[in-house]
Amino acid sequence: MLSLSTQAIQAEAVSPVVLAACGLGMTYRTGKFGDVVALTGVNFDIRHGELVSLVGPSGCGKSTLLRLMSGLITSSEGSLLLGGEQVRGPGPKVAVVFQAPILLPWRTILQNVLLPVEFREWPLQDYRERAFELLDTVGLADFANSYPHELSGGMQQRAGIVRALIQDPQILLMDEPFGALDAMTRERMNLDVLRIWEKSRKTIVFVTHSITESIFLSNRVFVMTSRPGKIADIIDVDLPFPRSLDLINTPVFGDYVGRVRACLQVSGDLS
Repeated sequence: MLSLSTQAIQAEAVSPVVLAACGLGMTYRTGKFGDVVALTGVNFDIRHGELVSLVGPSGCGKSTLLRLMSGLITSSEGSLLLGGEQVRGPGPKVAVVFQAPILLPWRTILQNVLLPVEFREWPLQDYRERAFELLDTVGLADFANSYPHELSGGMQQRAGIVRALIQDPQILLMDEPFGALDAMTRERMNLDVLRIWEKSRKTIVFVTHSITESIFLSNRVFVMTSRPGKIADIIDVDLPFPRSLDLINTPVFGDYVGRVRACLQVSGDLS
């Protein structure tokens, strides 16, 4: 009998490709330091409903790749297709959760969550109920009228996630969103991400420095090399959902950690 994760992977194999890169590269032109090649020869397909992690050493281009996916910057070479069309700029199909929550301090949590709706000039009354539902999903319904300074760091980051989800994006990009949190809060936030993903089946691309976090969250892990970054290996994570933190202590989980670490060692990013 197939495990839930095997069934999910097989289902994803026939799901449509929502994001595809072919020969993707990014070179920054700087007057002082000359050309800096951040990414080169990046190739991948990400299918609808996948949760994919990007893991690699600092400076390998993970955040650059996420900014390319979001349309915030344009690649120097290659192609990046969203739903079969070239990514040419930001749009409502893709939302980003940044490393810091970036909440406006003079606005309540609810008002911060509704900011993308106001920006796109959509009718606020059509999104208020959805905002409360999403806040309830992450345990913030009772704090809708609070201000950011009244919330902990983890609660602020939850609000940032809800703000990204309010526009119902096709793809959610998460750029090391829990890096500044303490270990216990970070574990709880990982469970929140899995709960949101399992409920919404959004396509999620999650950037992290943590090998453990990348495996715990993902269907697949994209292991990146040091700069100029490229994908050294793609590892399928055949572990059942729903996942609990106890999974981290199992031998099979340790095997996946070893595979990712070995890949980084081969590429010279771990000694």
